[in-house]
Amino acid sequence: MALYCIGDIQGCADALARLLDRIGFSASRDTVYLLGDLVNRGPDSAAVLRRCMGSGDAIRCLLGNHDLHLLAVAHGARKPSRRDTLGAVLDAPDRDALLDWVRQQPLARAHEHAGQSLLMVHAGVLPAWSAADTLALAQEVHAVLRSAELPAFVHAMYGNAPERWSDGLAGTERLRVIVNALTRLRFCSAGGAMDFDCSESASAAPPGLMPWFDVPGRRTAGTLMAFGHWSTLGWIERSDLLGLDTGCVWGGCLSAVRFGATLAQRERLQVRCVQALAPG
Repeated sequence: MALYCIGDIQGCADALARLLDRIGFSASRDTVYLLGDLVNRGPDSAAVLRRCMGSGDAIRCLLGNHDLHLLAVAHGARKPSRRDTLGAVLDAPDRDALLDWVRQQPLARAHEHAGQSLLMVHAGVLPAWSAADTLALAQEVHAVLRSAELPAFVHAMYGNAPERWSDGLAGTERLRVIVNALTRLRFCSAGGAMDFDCSESASAAPPGLMPWFDVPGRRTAGTLMAFGHWSTLGWIERSDLLGLDTGCVWGGCLSAVRFGATLAQRERLQVRCVQALAPG
């Protein structure tokens, strides 16, 4: 049995199929985690979702900002942008089944492997959160997504405020901070104030800001974390950090990491992708 993580797919169903072939994926033997942004901007989001749905527990997904955008558009909370490619899902004969499957997926996951913990999110975590906090807070959003409150929630989900976490936050503001951190975060201040204006590489941090994973005293430091979302960052591999968004939809690669007997034993596997979207 092999364990894998795969970065942002964004509707590039052919690239996903080729990568699964490359790694020799077997649904009866292997476990694959997809780190969010399953849909949008690429040519066949519906096929990606159907592939995930048909693989049972062998392919385990979490949600990214584009997946939440799909739910928001489906419930009339957002208008599709000119770059969206969500029609294959929204106009599909199995639309309801696809959307219901999406809303069942969490915003964070953990996996125990050889006595070690792997924490997975789409974008990032705030420095004040431990791994246990991250999973518990993600579960708060997950409960709302699966409930009858979903339509009202996606109408109130968007916005950049509050910019930082407080244990005293409640209601929509609390959920919005959780969503923003787990699905949108790149840069923040040492005190945990989030910034959503800059999406450049880590070396281009605005004054007073830094990549979320470089904040001194981050409570998840020491726990291996895998994330996507940041294509300008590209592949990043540290002892406790794996960044796997290598710009598939932009004509880069779709990337996977295969873990060995321990989480420290890793192999990078990639397939080149046809550019589905031009920058700008």
